[in-house]
Amino acid sequence: MATSTTHPPAARGGALGSYIRLMDRLSRLFAYLACALFVAGVLVICQMVFIRYVLGMSTSWQTEFTVFSVTGAMLMGSPYVLMTGGHVAITIVPDALGGIAQKAMRLVASLFGLAFCAALAYASWVYVLEAIHGNWTTGSVWNPPLWPALMPMALGASLLVLQYVAEILRGEH
Repeated sequence: MATSTTHPPAARGGALGSYIRLMDRLSRLFAYLACALFVAGVLVICQMVFIRYVLGMSTSWQTEFTVFSVTGAMLMGSPYVLMTGGHVAITIVPDALGGIAQKAMRLVASLFGLAFCAALAYASWVYVLEAIHGNWTTGSVWNPPLWPALMPMALGASLLVLQYVAEILRGEH
C-alpha cells in the first residue's frame, strides 16, 4: 500500500531538478494558504455561533464565507496532498505486479490524473474569467463578487497540473 511521505529533495540536477524543487515549494506554500483558509472558516463559524446564539442576532455572510474558505482550502491543498502521497489510493494490483508493470501502471494513472486536472484547470479559468467579465455575484444577502470564491479552484487545479508533471519527472512510479 502507498504510504504518505514527503519526498526527499529532488535528486535530479539542472532544469528538471529545479522545476521539481520549485513545484514542491509552491505546493507547500499553497498548503499553508489552505491551512489559513481553513482556520479562517473555523473562526468565522465560531463568530457566527456567538452572534446567533449568544447575542441573538442574525448573520448574513458567515455561512457563505465559510463554504468558500473551506472549499478553497481543499482545492489549494490538493497539490501538497499529491506531493506527499496523502491521497486515497487502491494499489492492490500494482503492488501485486511489482517491477516494471507497477511503474507502468502508476505512470498511466498519473497521466490520466494529469489530463483530468488539466481539463479542470482550463474549465476553472474559463469560469473565473466569465465571472469577472460578467460581474457575477453570489446572489445571496451578502452578494459578494463570485470570482474570488472561484479563484482557489483555478489556482489549485493549475498547481495540481504542475505538481503532476513534477511527480512524473521525479520518476518514482
